[in-house]
Amino acid sequence: MLDEERQLETGFSFSHQVPGPPERRRTERDVKILRVGTLIVGERRELCLIRNISAGGLLAHVYSQLAPGDSVAVELKTHQPIPGRVIWVREENAGIAFDKVMDLTELLANPALLANGWRPRTPRVEIDRMATLRAGARTWWVQARDISQSGVKVETDQPPAEGSEIVLTLEGFRPLAGTVRWSREERCGIAFNALIPFGELIAWLKSGD
Repeated sequence: MLDEERQLETGFSFSHQVPGPPERRRTERDVKILRVGTLIVGERRELCLIRNISAGGLLAHVYSQLAPGDSVAVELKTHQPIPGRVIWVREENAGIAFDKVMDLTELLANPALLANGWRPRTPRVEIDRMATLRAGARTWWVQARDISQSGVKVETDQPPAEGSEIVLTLEGFRPLAGTVRWSREERCGIAFNALIPFGELIAWLKSGD
């Protein structure tokens, strides 16, 4: 596992080459936090940490078994998967070559706010966990369907209205305060008031494996 006490920065390069395995000396210094992405392997979605990225591929710290030749996709922005393949694996790091050279400037240019005034979503992972949702004096049992550091989508009969302030308690996790951003039919999307720390979210996701 990545040492959660040691924060690393994501390196960027306009080279068309895939980043190689990390140098030991680089992991020994404290710098900025890594960028979070979503790794898609077949029907499975999981979070990963992007250690280096170039126009031709990236180096990711991954949390499942991969092998050279595996077809994968990586999301750095919601709903924009980049297809590629694994070309090397070393311990918990993997080198992934994009199927085509990417425009790195466009790839990394996340807007501070979307046109509707909301912030862009952080990478999400699909889940199937029970939770309780409280809004005012009413409490619902809900099924959490996907989660990110910034929010969650849940299913329940008659979900709370858009704009409702809520507290969500996921099975095996601490209560999380947030606001309902959208609500329709039997689903609603919730934005948390504060980001879940990446290490805490990964530990909880792995506890359900």
